[in-house]
Amino acid sequence: MTDPWMALEPGADPAERVRVLRRAHETFTTAGTVPRPVRSVVADSWRRSARAGVGPDGAASVELTDGDLGAYRAEHPLARVMPLVRELMGPFASDGEHLLAVCDAHGRLLWVEGHPATRRRADRMNFVPGARWAETAVGTNAPGTAVAVDRPVQVFAAEHFIRQVQPWTCAAAPVHDPRTGQVLGAVDITGGDDLAHPHSLGFVQAVARAAESQLTLLAPPRPVGEAPALTALGRDEAGLRLAGRRFALSRRHSELLVLLASHPEGLTGDELLCAVYEDESVPPVTLRAELARLRRLLGPGLLVSRPYRLTAPVESDVALVERRLRAGAVTAAAAAYTGPLLPASRAPAVVRVRRRLADGLRAALIAHRDPDLLSDWAHAPWGEDDLEVWRALAAVRPTAAVRARLTALESELAAEPGTCARRAAR
Repeated sequence: MTDPWMALEPGADPAERVRVLRRAHETFTTAGTVPRPVRSVVADSWRRSARAGVGPDGAASVELTDGDLGAYRAEHPLARVMPLVRELMGPFASDGEHLLAVCDAHGRLLWVEGHPATRRRADRMNFVPGARWAETAVGTNAPGTAVAVDRPVQVFAAEHFIRQVQPWTCAAAPVHDPRTGQVLGAVDITGGDDLAHPHSLGFVQAVARAAESQLTLLAPPRPVGEAPALTALGRDEAGLRLAGRRFALSRRHSELLVLLASHPEGLTGDELLCAVYEDESVPPVTLRAELARLRRLLGPGLLVSRPYRLTAPVESDVALVERRLRAGAVTAAAAAYTGPLLPASRAPAVVRVRRRLADGLRAALIAHRDPDLLSDWAHAPWGEDDLEVWRALAAVRPTAAVRARLTALESELAAEPGTCARRAAR
């Protein structure tokens, strides 16, 4: 397959592909193994769905209704680009008897519009505004998976994890905040088998990029020198520059601000509680007290609740590295990476971000094969035992010192499996 994110190879027979996928889906749900014909992006998504406890006979639940949905949509950044999305996708959806949908970064559907008959069919599986279509809720599906992997993706027929969704095909692409690079949500086109065509994936990608360009144009100009800036790489306690002043944050405030800066759409109290505390018995009042202290530190208006979110974008060194990696600027990303994110933090969500960032950068360095960049990583405290990087460095710069260090690491690995190739993100 030329593009792993595209559902069908050119010239493939959709009916035969459906039969193969149904057999593969049954094999996975009964035996837990994924047969070879399943695309890797779908196989990985099925595994994540199963780990999240999603069942093949499950259904989406509606989380936002009536006034709550209306208020949330009105405040969401993607509301500003919905006229453009409707202009670009509306005729395509209506003429083809499809649906256009837009979800937030949590996979909650905010808008579902299109052909009336198709909407009525979709209503029966709760593909409606306010319903949660995240992978962790309903398994593999285009909007939920696109948000989960931060990539455009097409999901065809029995590639869907839940059986009642398998008559459908969909394609979705994430939309990012043009300033912070964070995922705001995704645009999706949903309908029949004809959406498995390659142009559907390219179409939603183009709409997502147009939405990001529109967000850039609509963003108010930011006064020079007044952008809040967070520095959290390579240090246990983050630094914050705000209104011309510099603050040293406590460890807990560092964790909270890193997570809020990376979720401009906001996080509920329960989400923050699970994200920050390893101990599930920590009461919500403890978190509320920390947030109250952080609000006093930040000053009036920057941190609001229901959900907890920052009212102004906060630039961070984490977001800078992520943006450069997405753009393929590996050298620039490596230059901005000054160490693991809050290395002493054990907050579950911070640990996940730390691992994702370090793993993404090291994978890019290995693929880039630049000896200087590999050497910088290998000789940094977080890379001195990274066996994969040392092997990559030895392949492009086989000096005596590099070969000696690689031999030593491989000997350690043979003597004590699991002690070498430690990741910077551990």
